[in-house]
Amino acid sequence: MTILDKVKDKEKDVEDMSKKFAVIMGSTRPSRISRDITDWFLEHVSDTPNATFEVIDLKEINLPFLDEVHSPQMGKYEKDHTKEWKALIDSYDGYVFITPEYNAGYPAPLKNAIDYLSAEWHDKPAAIVSYGWSGGASASAQLRQVLERLKMRPTGVSPSLFFNGETFDENAQLKDVHASFDGNADEAKQAVQQLLELASVEE
Repeated sequence: MTILDKVKDKEKDVEDMSKKFAVIMGSTRPSRISRDITDWFLEHVSDTPNATFEVIDLKEINLPFLDEVHSPQMGKYEKDHTKEWKALIDSYDGYVFITPEYNAGYPAPLKNAIDYLSAEWHDKPAAIVSYGWSGGASASAQLRQVLERLKMRPTGVSPSLFFNGETFDENAQLKDVHASFDGNADEAKQAVQQLLELASVEE
């Protein structure tokens, strides 16, 4: 084996260790702040060794409310948008769900996107980052139940970002995402480290 072959083998080993994660933005509201929170999250975790992240914006994906004839458990997808969604989800080693809390739950578009598929989610690791006046605790708990029902493997750490009276400006947008949430940065890193560890263990 030449030195070049050894270098290539080493590069392949590093590539095999690397995992690709989707960061799924769960809000589709016109006035949403999820983009700012997603960018904040990525800023703190994007340098994680052996991990890459890509954002999935459900507003851009724009899935209609579930319109497949067959149950997702059958895997008999007929709609092109379902097949495209399946292919996209299949391409990742795990997921980070960024979700607000609406009336003690998580958004309908996120539930809809999850419910389109079944086996594609099985055994995949997932982290939940929630936000709201109570840190999105209820939304996070409900989402965790759904992920576990789908045989996913949620991380033990689930960052909860709390709002307070200083969080928003007069347009209901974040005044300063760093001032509001940098105290949760270590928690975000811990969640991603757990995500990476789960993705590196074959079930």
